[in-house]
Amino acid sequence: MSTRPSLDWRFWVLTLAALVSVGATLALGGWQLSRAAYKEALQAQTDAQRRLAPLDGSSLRNPGPVVHRQVVLRGTWLAAHTVFLENRQMNGKPGFYVLTPLQIEAGGPVVLVQRGWAPRNFVDRAELPKVETPSGPVALQGRIAPAPSKLYDFMGAASGPIRQNLDLPRFSAEIHQPLLDVTVVQTGEASDGLLRQWAEPATGVEKHYGYAFQWFGLSGLITILYVWFQIVRRFLLPS
Repeated sequence: MSTRPSLDWRFWVLTLAALVSVGATLALGGWQLSRAAYKEALQAQTDAQRRLAPLDGSSLRNPGPVVHRQVVLRGTWLAAHTVFLENRQMNGKPGFYVLTPLQIEAGGPVVLVQRGWAPRNFVDRAELPKVETPSGPVALQGRIAPAPSKLYDFMGAASGPIRQNLDLPRFSAEIHQPLLDVTVVQTGEASDGLLRQWAEPATGVEKHYGYAFQWFGLSGLITILYVWFQIVRRFLLPS
């Protein structure tokens, strides 16, 4: 004659621990899914902005230009203020991002343009790449973007053509030109000695889905182990 095991305090402690663990892992998995949904919504908003008709230079006079919006600009390069941001990659190769202010035609504002990428001479690190900058009026296509991302800089703020980072307000004061608080990333085919195969920013959505799968998997594992050891083996299997 078999007897059912009694429910001692250890059973309730393990039950409470299992409930807390399952609840926590489910909540963490749900949070990862919400982060993925948030980033997908941001990407959809970015894609919608890029599908709108391009703005022209006069539109940039208004405050708050929309980031990621396409633009078609005409103006004149302020070539003397060209900056080469070092340690920047394109297609996996290190080099420079080349930035030049553009004076938009008809007395428009000055906007800093991320013109493209150029390779670096690693034999002579002080040598500047050969970049052509027309002296007359130019026309270009691009998209509105924030300032280039900043890399860790041991030396702090720098001056001269080769720099690690660029702070827009400080650079505006340096060149004595009021700059817009956004930049324009020039797009199109390679020209002026520059490549423009800009990488799309990673949203990290796949990472969040992967984390969510791990949390939900852990939740399922805890449930299976609890059911097996605390219910099946305790109550259903013969002793």
